Amino acid sequence: MNDLKTVLRPYQQRALDQLYEWFEQNPEGNPCIVAPTGSGKSHMIAAFCKNALQDFPETKVLMLTHVKELIQQNANKMREHWADAPLGIFSASIGKKDLGKEITFAGIQSIRKRAEQLGHVDIIIIDECHLVSHNDEGSYRKLIDALTAINPHLRVIGLTATPFRLGHGLITDKPAIFDALIEPVSIEELVEGGYLSTLRSTRTALRLDTSGVHKRGGEYIESELQAAIDTEKNNREVVEEVLKLAGDRKSWIFFCSGVDHAHHISTLLNEHGITSNCVTGKTHKKDREKILDDFKAGKIQAITNANVLTTGFDHPDIDLLVMLRPTMSASLYVQMAGRGMRPKSHTDHCLVLDFAGVVAQHGPVTNVQPSKKKGEGEGDPPTKVCSECHEICHISVKVCPNCGFEFPKPPERKFTLHNDDIMGVKANGELAVRSWTWRKQTSRTSGKPMLSCTYYGGLSDKPVVEYLTVGYMGYAGEKAMRTLYNLAQASGASLTGAESMSQDEGLFFLANQMNKARPPSLITFKLDGKFYQILTRSWKRAPQETNIFA
Repeated sequence: MNDLKTVLRPYQQRALDQLYEWFEQNPEGNPCIVAPTGSGKSHMIAAFCKNALQDFPETKVLMLTHVKELIQQNANKMREHWADAPLGIFSASIGKKDLGKEITFAGIQSIRKRAEQLGHVDIIIIDECHLVSHNDEGSYRKLIDALTAINPHLRVIGLTATPFRLGHGLITDKPAIFDALIEPVSIEELVEGGYLSTLRSTRTALRLDTSGVHKRGGEYIESELQAAIDTEKNNREVVEEVLKLAGDRKSWIFFCSGVDHAHHISTLLNEHGITSNCVTGKTHKKDREKILDDFKAGKIQAITNANVLTTGFDHPDIDLLVMLRPTMSASLYVQMAGRGMRPKSHTDHCLVLDFAGVVAQHGPVTNVQPSKKKGEGEGDPPTKVCSECHEICHISVKVCPNCGFEFPKPPERKFTLHNDDIMGVKANGELAVRSWTWRKQTSRTSGKPMLSCTYYGGLSDKPVVEYLTVGYMGYAGEKAMRTLYNLAQASGASLTGAESMSQDEGLFFLANQMNKARPPSLITFKLDGKFYQILTRSWKRAPQETNIFA
């Protein structure tokens, strides 16, 4: 077999190392690798497949995804790593149906009823695995169940940039097929390393209004959303403002609220002298390929789309994203934003014009929180009292159902972006670190145990304290533990053994091990309320003294 042609980036190798370590420690269960858009998940997949078959030649791997672009992209990267890979593609949209190889790259819609033909499969890899249903339903779950009946020892590996589903929380929340998240790299690290470019967000004068638009399954009903957003007035004001703010940017993408909306925006752009075209799910395959090729070649300046270019489309030189599609889905928001984060040939950033309010709603792409599960409310439903008859009414009613009193219109909320910072990485300062000290702490507010790390610079520098909520349950605890293990790997600490200890013993052990490790040479940070948030850590420079009082 040929040697690996493509060298993995450090964090890609780190992802595989952490994956193998997880399998060693967990003889059962299914992990998910969380890696930002643009981190090169297809390279991780290719390297894993090659390693698996070289070590165990009889291994059968099934690689699943939902769009043909990702199938082709993942298969191409497999060939880059291993020219002679025993690789077959099964996808109706690509026109190939090959099930005879050790590695099969397939579209879920094409393969979902082919479990008997596939036979014994050892490993399933699912790209964009946040699309897998939490419940025992849907194409992915039915195929997995059928293949597990053939091989009860089947393991599933997920990959995603967004490990949560609308209305369900984290993809590891039960009932789910994934048991753990492996998070080898952050957006901040990728930007610092030059693997991603930054986003910049700017306030827009127009905010698209979604009041009165109902939701189904936690998301806006598309027909109602498009009716509210796609108006002549809105479209005219959007295009005029985009022209005013875009400057000399050359590759624009508009995320629209529906097919008609996408066509209307494209028409208006052309009327204003901007070469534009539209891509939707109804666009013919050959027409779509021609439009996207022309866009990449610079023959088309702007593309409008409706639910098409969020995954599987890669054009690094996109330098303007226009958000016209309000969404309750944090995953969709991150996928849209990710289209602008590839390193560019002509600039160091991509401008985001957020008419839809998704940045303010979901926060910076570096710190998006999973949506609440169905049934997780904020307590009693919001109400108001009629001033005429004192009837208690739901907060949304405009007219009292008892006496007909018309409630006054609430004052309009002023819309602002989330600190004008879609990246969430505007630093207040940086610190050249000379040493760090780790301690077990107890939260004053919750009483829960956690770890603190104090970073020390020069004698005249104010120390920076970071808190890791490793003793918390749920998302906060899981995220803190992933951060801790990433820090341990970067600093040379060994945390093996803590899992067999009590919580108190384990936290003291973890702090002691981290105190022995090499601290970063430089951190950047910002003050978030009363607490510091560490944005980046660098181990590039040689460490200085480990004890400033020595």
